[in-house]
Amino acid sequence: MEKRFTGKSVIITGGASGIGKATAFAFAKEGANVLIATSSSEDKARAVAEEIRNTYGVITAGVRCDVRNEADVKTMVAKATECFGTIDFAFNNAGVGPDGVTIPIAPLCEVTEKDWDWVMDVDLKGVFLCMKHELKQMEKQGNGCIINTASTAGMKPMANLGAYSPAKAGLIHLTKAAAVECFGKNIRCNVVCPGPTLGTGMADRLFGKPGEQDPNNPSLPPQFCKPEDIATVVLWLCSDACAKVTGNVVTADGGLDVI
Repeated sequence: MEKRFTGKSVIITGGASGIGKATAFAFAKEGANVLIATSSSEDKARAVAEEIRNTYGVITAGVRCDVRNEADVKTMVAKATECFGTIDFAFNNAGVGPDGVTIPIAPLCEVTEKDWDWVMDVDLKGVFLCMKHELKQMEKQGNGCIINTASTAGMKPMANLGAYSPAKAGLIHLTKAAAVECFGKNIRCNVVCPGPTLGTGMADRLFGKPGEQDPNNPSLPPQFCKPEDIATVVLWLCSDACAKVTGNVVTADGGLDVI
């Protein structure tokens, strides 16, 4: 069976865990070369990259990248270009969310300036910096596709997510603005909005991590997505099937937003 992305290359931020890692494996399975970026450590990024390379035989690289730091982002893009020659796809997935521990779930009047700045710096500024330098390379090569991870919380206001919800709303409009700027340049920009996703943030806190959940627990919403479900959407948006899709927001939440 022909692979959709043989010879193509992708940057994935937040690529060492959760949605990012699942998407990295999905791209590699379809033949793409993958650069894993994570803020935790270069060793972790390289370990995931090596696992992918050993599994699928594609070219991989791993870098530490704090998306809040423009120098880190420039280095990441330069590394991908050096390794692969081009950047066909970029999945800007790194972000911080309301897990109730590192990011409090609290009314707006209880959100600290420190928490506000941190969420905005990672979830909005970080994606801006990534897009800025990814687009420079894509314009130079004459093509490309960018997918950003926002959230259903960015599509409609949610209580007690006073920093996260506005940051993701801003990210949605950042993506649309980029799509307008890229019109006629053979570059597409879209955004995927997951709902609560098992293996990440609040879903784990409420229902346990994957493998630890009781399948008979009646409170475990069957609509909750797994990271692999989001990966499927990302690859579809990058595929030729979506060659005319740009500036769009795709919700992937098992229908929770409409019930």
